[in-house]
Amino acid sequence: MTELTQEKVVEIMRGEGLAMLTCISHDGKLHSHPMAPQEVTDDADVRFFIGLQGEQADELRTNPEVNLAFTEAGSWLSVSGRAVFEEDRSKIDELWNDGVSKWFDGGKDDPNLGLIRVIGDSAQFWGQPGGKVASIAELVKSKVTGQRPEGGSGTTEL
Repeated sequence: MTELTQEKVVEIMRGEGLAMLTCISHDGKLHSHPMAPQEVTDDADVRFFIGLQGEQADELRTNPEVNLAFTEAGSWLSVSGRAVFEEDRSKIDELWNDGVSKWFDGGKDDPNLGLIRVIGDSAQFWGQPGGKVASIAELVKSKVTGQRPEGGSGTTEL
């Protein structure tokens, strides 16, 4: 694998419509929640809408350390960082879309609607070069030959 760069991390995150956000519960256990990234900045920060009244928001207020997991056939990206609640109503207006309206009955003025930004500290990638088709072909080849699939991993600070 070529060197993992911040630009490559941003490209991968922008290409995914779903991430698993893992946070630490009040009893110290890990909780994962599917989240739809609303924005990925060039600095590899990711913004998500969140319900302010729920258990997930309470956990993030207590311990903002999180992990984001992105996956597609044959590739996995793990980003560790911290969640910060943002109060910027203009950013909510900018990122609002029909998909979000299904989760917040009061629209973008719903008092439960919040926005978090995950500020990445580091990222780790495991995957197959060549995308989905190459990944599937490599997995089939490994089944037939009994050999470990080719691929690589990389880590970078963000």
